[in-house]
Amino acid sequence: KQAEKAVHQKKEQSKTKCRKARRRHINLVAEFNHRQRKNIWLETHIWHAKRFHMVKKWGYCLGNSPTEKSYRACYRAMTKQCLLQDLSYYCCLELKGKENELLKQLARICSTDTGLTFQEASCLSGRFEGSLNLYQADRYPEAMLGPVTFIWKPRDGSENRQLWIWVHPALKQDILRELKAIFQCSEPEEICISEPVTTSVQEEKQVEVVTSLGNKRKKEDKEGEKAVPVKKIIGDGTRDPFQSYSWISRTTGIVISDRSMEILRYRLIGPLSHSILTETLKAASVQTV
Repeated sequence: KQAEKAVHQKKEQSKTKCRKARRRHINLVAEFNHRQRKNIWLETHIWHAKRFHMVKKWGYCLGNSPTEKSYRACYRAMTKQCLLQDLSYYCCLELKGKENELLKQLARICSTDTGLTFQEASCLSGRFEGSLNLYQADRYPEAMLGPVTFIWKPRDGSENRQLWIWVHPALKQDILRELKAIFQCSEPEEICISEPVTTSVQEEKQVEVVTSLGNKRKKEDKEGEKAVPVKKIIGDGTRDPFQSYSWISRTTGIVISDRSMEILRYRLIGPLSHSILTETLKAASVQTV
């Protein structure tokens, strides 16, 4: 009897680990959210995790080196076809306000001696992306902050402009602090309130789905089909979710917003990059009411 009981328990335990129960969508999303509470995942994380050695840097989980010897394939793609890189871990800082006020203050943290500035005509029109080195206000050539890339939103007829500055996550806090200082943006405009991904009752139900046996597990599955899917965590690995992410200046009206992980960024390298983009992206039909 003891032997039969042991065999029976072993069979019941194997039922709780069936692939269908473990890989239900709502359970996977809840598990992924739990894993990336300390290190944020990119949207291509699962693809990279299956093929790369992952490292935890700057609050993100990034692919460091491939598990296979794919250096020749990558070199072949760069020289003859196209190679895509996910740079979404770069932080995006958005500036909104009057163009004259933006250019006046931004000129204090860069110099024409190093190359292009924010006032370059080709970049100011919004057609091209620019790159430059930032310094602390009025301290060039000392106190360098680091290299950044930027792009202006094309003009829409008004004097207000919109500028996106892309910075490395290791330089984000220093550059953000300097931008807030020169534009006098000290008052938070919006505060990020992080809502719990799942309530305690929902988490208990998800645990019961995995640990329950026989008919009870099937009953929980039927109830789970009507449940609302768990929301995916959207945030930045370099920012506390309880801190403000947008600041405004009452004197100049300039608004600085932290748009990290809200705008995806990919880099295409190779002679076929342009043709791939033209085949992938289609112009939308704009309808005016």
